[in-house]
Order: sequence, then C-alpha cells, then structure tokens
Amino acid sequence: MNALPWDAYASGCPTRMVLDRIADKWTVLVLGLLGEHPWRFNALLRKIEGLSQKVLSQTLKRLERDGLVSRTAFATVPVTVEYAITPLGRTLAGALGALIQWSESNIESVQAAQREFDARHRAGVEAPAHP
Repeated sequence: MNALPWDAYASGCPTRMVLDRIADKWTVLVLGLLGEHPWRFNALLRKIEGLSQKVLSQTLKRLERDGLVSRTAFATVPVTVEYAITPLGRTLAGALGALIQWSESNIESVQAAQREFDARHRAGVEAPAHP
C-alpha cells in the first residue's frame, strides 16, 4: 500500500502537473545540460538546436517556479543571467539523464520498429494482437 497521499493515476492528483512538466522534451534537455554546470541563456539557446528563445524563456520560468532551476542576474552591462540546477532539480536530473541515454542508445531499434509498423500499415496487414 502506498504510504503517500498522492496517486498519479488519479485524475485530480497534482503530481500530473509535475509529470507533464518533466515529460516535455525541452525540460529534459535543459535540465540535462544544467546538471553538468550553470549556463547562460544564450549558451543554452545555442546548444539546444531547434529551441526558440520564447520556448526556452517559458521553460526556464516554469522550472524556476517549480524549484528545479535557479536564476542569478549579474550587474553587468548588459545584465548577465545564469541558470543553475537546484538541489531539488538535481534529484530529477539523474532520471532524466537516463532517459536521454536510453533514447540515444535505442533510437535505431525504435526507428526499425517504426519502419516495420509503417510497412505493415501500408500493406494493410494488422500487427499481431498482444496478450
């Protein structure tokens, strides 16, 4: 029996908001980099290809609100802002790093399965039913 009052399978459970946040690819990639060391905004933007300035800004603000990322502004001209992972964020970064590693290690198998599925679908052949 679960000793905690939370049940992610229940529709009203607030843990679903956390799952939504950490299931986002940009969150995974940003926290993956911040787990290495603090980054400046533009460095993150350059490193994560395909990520827009607007989405990076939104992602960082959400992560900061959730207590996973800290933002430090330095009094320079122009102002320099650095983002770092918090202790709470670090507890999540390991799991997300494992997801990234799994994705990189298994992408070829996933792509092969997709090609096989698509070929069956184009041929009108149904996949075998799973028990």
